Amino acid sequence: MSCGDGAAAAGWLLTLLTLAAARGAAVQLQGNGYDGLLVAINPRVPEDQKLLANIKEMITEASFYLFNATQRRVYFQNIKILIPATWKANGYGKPQHESYEKAEVIVAAPYWKHGDEPYTLQYGECGNVGKYIHFTPNFLVNDYLIDVYGSRGRVFVHEWAHLRWGVFDEYNNENQEVLNYKYSFIPRCTSDLAGIYVCEKKSCTEGNCVINQLTGLFKEGCAFIPERTQTAKSSIMYMQSLSSVVEFCNESNHNREAPNLQNRMCDYRSTWDVIISSMDFNNTLPRTDTSLPPPPTFSLLQKRDRVICLVLDVSHSMNGDDRINRLRQAAELYLLQVVEDNSYVGIVTFSNEGEIRSQLRQIVNKDIRKQLASYLPTAAPSGGTNICVGLQLGFEVIKKQDGNIYGSEIILLTAGEDSGIIECFSNVINSGSIIHTIALGPSAAKEVEQLAHETGGLAFFASDRLDSNDLIDGFCAISSGSGDTFSHSIQVGLVTSFNALVSQTVSIDNTVGKDTFFVVTWQTAEPPRITLLDPNGKNYTNKDFEVNTVLQVARLQIPGIAEVGEWTYVLMNTHPSPQALTMTVTSRAAISTIPAITVKAHMSNDRNEYPRSMVVYAQVSRGFSPILGANVTAIIKPETGDPLSLELLDNGAGSDIVKNDGVYSRYIYSFSENGRYNLKVRVQRANKTVRPHPTVPWSHSMYIPGYIENGKIQMNPPRPSVISNEDIETRVGGFSRTASGGSFIMSAVPTRPYTDVFPPCKIIDLHARTANDMIILSWTASGDDLDQGQGIYEIRTSESPLELRDNFDKTMLVNTSDLTPQHAGYKEIFVFKPEAFATENITIIYVAVRAIDKASLHSDISNIAQAVKFVPPMDYLTGNIDNASTHLFLPAPRSTCFHHSGVGVGLVVLSFLLFLVQTPS
Repeated sequence: MSCGDGAAAAGWLLTLLTLAAARGAAVQLQGNGYDGLLVAINPRVPEDQKLLANIKEMITEASFYLFNATQRRVYFQNIKILIPATWKANGYGKPQHESYEKAEVIVAAPYWKHGDEPYTLQYGECGNVGKYIHFTPNFLVNDYLIDVYGSRGRVFVHEWAHLRWGVFDEYNNENQEVLNYKYSFIPRCTSDLAGIYVCEKKSCTEGNCVINQLTGLFKEGCAFIPERTQTAKSSIMYMQSLSSVVEFCNESNHNREAPNLQNRMCDYRSTWDVIISSMDFNNTLPRTDTSLPPPPTFSLLQKRDRVICLVLDVSHSMNGDDRINRLRQAAELYLLQVVEDNSYVGIVTFSNEGEIRSQLRQIVNKDIRKQLASYLPTAAPSGGTNICVGLQLGFEVIKKQDGNIYGSEIILLTAGEDSGIIECFSNVINSGSIIHTIALGPSAAKEVEQLAHETGGLAFFASDRLDSNDLIDGFCAISSGSGDTFSHSIQVGLVTSFNALVSQTVSIDNTVGKDTFFVVTWQTAEPPRITLLDPNGKNYTNKDFEVNTVLQVARLQIPGIAEVGEWTYVLMNTHPSPQALTMTVTSRAAISTIPAITVKAHMSNDRNEYPRSMVVYAQVSRGFSPILGANVTAIIKPETGDPLSLELLDNGAGSDIVKNDGVYSRYIYSFSENGRYNLKVRVQRANKTVRPHPTVPWSHSMYIPGYIENGKIQMNPPRPSVISNEDIETRVGGFSRTASGGSFIMSAVPTRPYTDVFPPCKIIDLHARTANDMIILSWTASGDDLDQGQGIYEIRTSESPLELRDNFDKTMLVNTSDLTPQHAGYKEIFVFKPEAFATENITIIYVAVRAIDKASLHSDISNIAQAVKFVPPMDYLTGNIDNASTHLFLPAPRSTCFHHSGVGVGLVVLSFLLFLVQTPS
């Protein structure tokens, strides 16, 4: 974390087994080879054997390229390709813990005109592992894109560095035209990368690339065209498409002055420095022999029908707090509304001994769902808790399907302690089954989360608070990991209240509406009075609901596609005693070709030790397109204390490193007790007009507009527009969502009152511009503790960015007496006049900010911003796209990688004005 210090997270069961490096089936480094890399093909991708062949070819090429780029350290050893069930069976193997949702690489069609640009979903800090790499089928099959991005193997290594080692692009991720930097004529790791600037668009003046006198930028439409044949060896994170580029940027050629993401996010460290500091290289030495590594081996896996067994605790630990009935309510909702059609489902209960309540039944109609629900436990709980007995009996039920357990799933719910769970731990982990766990109450066995962690399952915690409804949240979140989100049940809304009268609205948007259920639960024999009004004024009451007074559940399924708009409901408690009234609303995608808006929530760690801070994440998207402008609230509930509500932001500040990517986040540092915590996220957005974000916001491969070959410009097709004119403003209806983010475990939480150990959060979005002789700074306010509260600021300037980074306290202090700090999350704007702006044509002043709290704790130094005063006498021509004219060869636009040998900015521009062919050394 960039905010605060703390001890490393402690794990449980370290004496019981060797823990995997990451969750479930994640790739691991064995010796020098990556083992278990998972590539998953989306079920919506049509069958294409050429796709499989090209995936193998890409990773094979990438393996040798990576081996050389890491100085003979690592390569790809064993690869798994997960083939969707929608493809024909062809003797493929059966997966174990592998699923689409856990894949490091996904192959899926783009959505909302993102084109075929490979990218990595990477929203953690520098050095953090990303979520996945996304390739489109078109990128993998059509060779014309090789001219644009380079060979597929090289692109794979570029993206792998994002995913595995958490490095960033060495070009501007916000402005796709890498030349759009002030005075960015010096780039790269070498001084001999040659090319020219040409005008691609009509916005260039008379077809020429010129510098705007006011901004110091090339005017829009200019593009850098590199020579096809180069001698530059670096950098893979800048322009891996060039055949000569075979290295990552290192300390000897890293340009710390380049204003790009790698410098901003990694504190001006070189790409290679970040890579070599990763866990992969702690004990991995270069191979000393001269031979190349063997080519990777590939396993083709295909999952067929989903097979699930509910393994439910009915021991004495389920007594009290209405646990057995709450279990029935949640499990019934799962069977009737959530689990996907054509799944095979069985039910097992356990206490001292196990009982098969239902063998596997395939869900082919509503009657099968109701029959399965009728087998849920009703008897009064008794006996001890033997989790191993329940799991082994669940495996027996699953084996009757086709003789093995591979790829199956178990939903294990338990409320009791069980010291004997160690006896079956190894067998369960090695069974090939995915174990999802729900720990009910504070006494549930402390080992169950490890079962989920080791098998790639989900882990949930449900408290005994009757107003929490955590059990329903957990069951609703256990959907198929196949990637077919069109079949998933989506929790549109959930409200629980002890009020005698509950009146709320829930938004049904145009992406959902199929299989829409309204479900009411209560605790007494007498149901509440229910009134439900649809957007057209149609009224539903108790007589329209299917009421079960034994289970205290009332259910209404809306026929067809539910009306889009606001649905209003009123619940009135008619019983003399107070009780928790709950309304749960679920639905599925309305149209089989248009993805629904979904929410995925999780914590940065599933185990944590105070005072280490954590980050709450919620990704709100429609397919692969981010949903912006939503109100996102995280609710964190401990085992016994009161819940904490936290607004999550997508503002590119604090924990949120990428603005407008649909990933909302916030730091959390305040914990009331040790033990389990549950995460729930609620998302709402009103009906409003939104402007789509014009680029893929995450780390991606550079689009090369063309090359110079044999003295002639060979232009590639124009980069596809992300949005068309009709998409500039899109009307998106209001929507609401509720999603469970699973559980996490805290330890070493001190008793109150706390000592302030959390400094303000590092500022990562500092920007500077000039107006006359003034410098205008803007940034997002950090806070007092991390990204909450209100701090003060220390602003300093220097003529050297490295001096600010390494000797901040010795640089020029700016008078901030006129600065009134804002509360965290608000925009800060501060204008000041530096002591002197030189009279030369160009003057650059570097600026950095440090936040300080009431306890005199200070943040890390912010990203370093450049304030530039530029007074050119005229617009200087830099090239013309007319092939008949003479082209001016210039240094490429600035990347992170460049051997800087004291060349001043004035000399750079002077060299530029004199039309030098080579960059001075």
